[in-house]
Amino acid sequence: MTSPWIASLIAIFVWWFSTGAILVAVRRADRLGTHGMTVFMGLPLLALGVWAVAASLNDASVVGAYIGFAGALAIWGWIELAFLAGVITGPMRDECPPGLSGRDRFFRAFQTVAYHELALTMGLWGLVIASDGAENRIAMATYLVLFLARISAKLNLFYGVPRINTEFVPDKLSHLKSYFRRGPVTLAFPAAITILTALLAVCAERLWTAGSDVTVVGFALLTAMAGLALLEHWLMVVPLPDAKLWRWMLPAQKSMTKEER
Repeated sequence: MTSPWIASLIAIFVWWFSTGAILVAVRRADRLGTHGMTVFMGLPLLALGVWAVAASLNDASVVGAYIGFAGALAIWGWIELAFLAGVITGPMRDECPPGLSGRDRFFRAFQTVAYHELALTMGLWGLVIASDGAENRIAMATYLVLFLARISAKLNLFYGVPRINTEFVPDKLSHLKSYFRRGPVTLAFPAAITILTALLAVCAERLWTAGSDVTVVGFALLTAMAGLALLEHWLMVVPLPDAKLWRWMLPAQKSMTKEER
């Protein structure tokens, strides 16, 4: 478990599996209309994440690094579940009016995800405070990588990218599609790529020069997550069938009746 390759593969697998599990839960909630119950039933995941983070803070071991990493993902995963289920989103739940642009479009788009952004920021703030002076800060670092990648991805979807996959947008968030812009990349894309590439380079350099097993494992996990964040952005411009990674494991969407259509 101290090999950087094993740690990287674990990070990639957990990212893939947890993403798929959240999509399965949300797709099932869409079919059954149990969005609130789905989020409520996911509260043990949040509690487990908080416990894991707390347990890892003063555990400067390889096991502690894995526990902190898992705890941060659990907290992040519950917040994402609440968002995708339409429970923690924003005060605006209407589609973007045709022709709206500029500052008005931006602030209206922000209102569709304002509560979600607040929840993510509160999670980061809590981890920063909890990690102050701690021996193990892998949980905070993991969450920070996810936070930066998500904010960057949302901005690029808003300003415009050539390729947008809306296949997995849940029913409760269908209005968000009207705020996405499919088109040439803007300055937001090279800025995001530069920042994420620099983050990946820093993590990889720290991994290369790591002097202990726990440092190797910690930065291998962070390097893998930074690499996945960078890949996520490149998939906004490179036409690869990334949706196939999860499509096979999702239940079929509920078909609409003629009256609903």
